[in-house]
Amino acid sequence: MTATATQAGSTSARPAETPPPRRIEWTDVLLWAWGIGVFIFLFVPILVIVVYSFNAGRYLETWQGFGFEAFQNLWNNGPIHDAFKTSIVAAMGASVLATILGTLAGLALARKPGKWTVGFLFVVALVLVTPEIVDAISLLLWYVFIGGPFGNGFSAHIAGMPLFGLNRLFVGHGLFATAVVTLIVRARMSGVDESLEEAAADLYAPPMRRFRQITLPLVMPAVLASLLLAFSLSLDNTIISTFTSVAGATPWPVYVWSALRSILRPEIAAMSTVMLALTLFALGCVALVLRRSGDSSTDIAKTMAGG
Repeated sequence: MTATATQAGSTSARPAETPPPRRIEWTDVLLWAWGIGVFIFLFVPILVIVVYSFNAGRYLETWQGFGFEAFQNLWNNGPIHDAFKTSIVAAMGASVLATILGTLAGLALARKPGKWTVGFLFVVALVLVTPEIVDAISLLLWYVFIGGPFGNGFSAHIAGMPLFGLNRLFVGHGLFATAVVTLIVRARMSGVDESLEEAAADLYAPPMRRFRQITLPLVMPAVLASLLLAFSLSLDNTIISTFTSVAGATPWPVYVWSALRSILRPEIAAMSTVMLALTLFALGCVALVLRRSGDSSTDIAKTMAGG
């Protein structure tokens, strides 16, 4: 027994063998170079617009020194303010609409499967793959046909903007976003066990209470991620905004598109930088909420991607 203990002690005291260094293959170098090239391709244009937002010149294309004049002039430009306000209000309304409808649709697909899900998923996929120009023309004709809250005769206003113009943007931007939210929520709930909801039902909890206390907390990470994604999709929606917007409710992408016909000012780059900062801030807030809810970084990434 003493010999065995001595042998065990010598074995435990033996230093661990270090694994041999991994040999770097040429394929590893090629993949690293390819990955770096992809990131450069994606983010250099964004970096350029951020840098040119500090252009002290009068024209965006001509660099005339570093300065904050573009940001100072930004607050005195009424049309830019109106376009920015319209985009924010439209994105808020479209994201709330898409999140509500998409969450309910995603829950139905995950918890009530059946033959109907095949046809419904086909409709959702059709919304995603339909060219946006087709959606824009169809929405324009549909708004003119039905009138009502989408027609010129609807005289209500919100913050100085015609409500019928905002309604057009709410529905137009929320159309594509709803399909995205549906898939994200469905993917989230498909991986969640139904035992908690079934246990609540066995304890005679009514459906609304089960949804509020069990289902909603389980799906909340996907709801927050979907809300942010729908907000971002609405902010940069150009084609539908161009066809459906009206005077007095012109969103930021339409304003930039109109400015391309004349001369681009550094104020456009400055406002784009501000919107980028707001989007990154919102993304950080959502990631913080998801982290506090117990999700790991991998789970957050999967939720953002609809996995």
